Amino acid sequence: MARRPDTSPQTLEILHAFLGSGWRYGYDLSRETGIASGTLYPILIRLSGRGLLEARWDELPNGRRRRSYRLTGEGVAYADARLAERRSSTSTAVAAKA
Repeated sequence: MARRPDTSPQTLEILHAFLGSGWRYGYDLSRETGIASGTLYPILIRLSGRGLLEARWDELPNGRRRRSYRLTGEGVAYADARLAERRSSTSTAVAAKA
């Protein structure tokens, strides 16, 4: 069976990390998921380009800025659907092995 676009294990892990949370920044997501920045940021950019993530620049107290992201309404629905598919396929695979 062919894999759906944007449903790599890393993308699903990032979507899962966003559910139930507000604005997140890359370093925080990288620490939580263990996904390296070279993989993480292209996924964030791709999801933003598809309208699934909203992005903004945050000013830090030291004058630096960082990019933050959060799921859009469409992104929440997409994440819920993809993660439900993963749970379903995982439970089907486990049942098939039994």
